[in-house]
Amino acid sequence: MKRILLFVMTNLAVVVVLGVVASLLGVNRYLTANGLNLGALLGFALVMGFGGAIISLLISKPMAKWTSGVRVIDGSGSPDERWIVETVRKFADKAGIGMPEVGIFEGDPNAFATGAFKNSALVAVSTGLLQGMTRDEVEAVIGHEVAHIANGDMVTMTLIQGVMNTFVVFLSRVIGYAVDSFLRKNDENSSGPGIGYYVTTIVLDIVLGFAAAIIVAWFSRQREFRADAGAAQLMGRRQPMINALARLGGMHPGELPKSVAAMGIAGGIGKLFSTHPPIEERIAALQNAQQQ
Repeated sequence: MKRILLFVMTNLAVVVVLGVVASLLGVNRYLTANGLNLGALLGFALVMGFGGAIISLLISKPMAKWTSGVRVIDGSGSPDERWIVETVRKFADKAGIGMPEVGIFEGDPNAFATGAFKNSALVAVSTGLLQGMTRDEVEAVIGHEVAHIANGDMVTMTLIQGVMNTFVVFLSRVIGYAVDSFLRKNDENSSGPGIGYYVTTIVLDIVLGFAAAIIVAWFSRQREFRADAGAAQLMGRRQPMINALARLGGMHPGELPKSVAAMGIAGGIGKLFSTHPPIEERIAALQNAQQQ
């Protein structure tokens, strides 16, 4: 219930903020008496497209802590907690990034990294992961998440999502305006957008949104291969990451909140909308690299 309420409140806040920004900048006035103002429409699309993605990135870490129930640790607790913090510190130093916050959350096997900036990120692992894997395997998973941070994956995915959002908003309204103009070409008394514009825009927002999601998911899958390789590089050997993936293949990785799902460890069938490749493909990529 808390996650659903948070999701609704976050989206409402984003819509309100973007609406205010668009009004202040005047970029929401792209429909004029003389037709479609493409410059104003592009400005509106950029604000809406990148605004939502950037806001989501900026609030990703606090939202992840809240929705996952992450308990931040500093290494002053149990020996296991000290080991986790020191492992993250070792990899962060090796990767040349600032020390991330480290956290533990209750749940099935999973882990994630999130945060807007390389030097102030968060790495969190689940209790199920710690209990179901060897130390070498947990270390590999931690290395995978640190590699995500070092590769700048959070920012990269935000930029890709922003570009896709911008294209969706821009194209749906241009096509909507063209359809509406065609349907009302013999109506000389009409003024302002008609029903054709609104229906076409809504339908294309959905259809193009799905197409954009497929492209974003493809980029996300490529990023997982790089993070696997990054973990192997940080550890100096590939076998622990291979073992961790193989063990995850026999587990049921815990479902993460949507805000951090793309940064987690997950397996499953490689579908168009999947943010992670099949575990078999990830293992094969590591084994092939090991043989080269």
